Amino acid sequence: MAGWVDGMDMRTLGRVGIEVSPVGFGCWAIGGPFSNPAGEPLGWGVVDDDESVRAIRRAVELGVTFFDTADVYGAGHSERVLGKALAGMRDQVVIASKWGNTFDESTRVMHQQDATPEYVHKAVRASLDRLGTDYLDLYQLHFDTTDELALPLREACEELVHDGLIRGYAWSTDTLHSAELFAEGTYCVAVQHEASVLHDAPDFFALCEREDLASINRTPLGMGILGRRDASTPATGADIRTMPPSWLRYFDEGGIPAPEWWDKVSAIRDVLQSDGRTLAQGALAWLWARSPRTVPIPGFRTVEQAEENAGAMAFGPLKNEQLAEIAKLLAG
Repeated sequence: MAGWVDGMDMRTLGRVGIEVSPVGFGCWAIGGPFSNPAGEPLGWGVVDDDESVRAIRRAVELGVTFFDTADVYGAGHSERVLGKALAGMRDQVVIASKWGNTFDESTRVMHQQDATPEYVHKAVRASLDRLGTDYLDLYQLHFDTTDELALPLREACEELVHDGLIRGYAWSTDTLHSAELFAEGTYCVAVQHEASVLHDAPDFFALCEREDLASINRTPLGMGILGRRDASTPATGADIRTMPPSWLRYFDEGGIPAPEWWDKVSAIRDVLQSDGRTLAQGALAWLWARSPRTVPIPGFRTVEQAEENAGAMAFGPLKNEQLAEIAKLLAG
């Protein structure tokens, strides 16, 4: 791969030196509807698989090389769509997936977590089959658990590296201690955690710098409040934002942006949109400026959204004075 995209330096998945584009694409939304056993939505609503495939291929054309999914997204459907879209171009891209949640593909219901090392070996092979590849570049634990249960899972990931099934692993977590625990493993290359201009993560950025890890940023667009949603546009149907769980702080019941968060977006909108960026592109630019190790993974469902996300690379990171101005506005 080239060392830069649209003038921006490529990012690196730490320790093993896997290069990725500065922006990755998060593939939760393209999995389509799925739910918990109570019927509460866990996806982002109905999607058009053909449009998803076109969007992924357009992203690759525009220099995006990193795609992050999970086996549970759409109860396996996201992996299948991503595999179809990337068929014939495996050597051009870096693929990450996650494991830990059991589910039924036929009913699209997520059931419970399985924290056994035996399940890691079973789950990775199932993901490889759905994705149509013989290895993953990055494999990530997808739920929080105790040190006692996590340590055998870390060792199972080391075994998968030695077996040639994965190149590196990480923990998708917002618990710093958990990320530190996995970072002690030889082939841990990243931590996936929440980060956005609305949710700074200085401790995680410091950990990634200290341990030579990539910082893969979940919800870089605040689940859509930083570019895809406005205060008059509710979420509908089988969309997790219609019945937001406690961690989805940016939306009220019915999928309407929460007023206190919408006010923050309004306060910083002009700075994020400076130099010709869209709001979403400015939010990505904030993360790139925040740390040289960040790889934001915004979601997408259309070619238009894919082009907007990829187009952020042409602008590059915000300037230090813009970061300072945003910090002042959010503090005020």
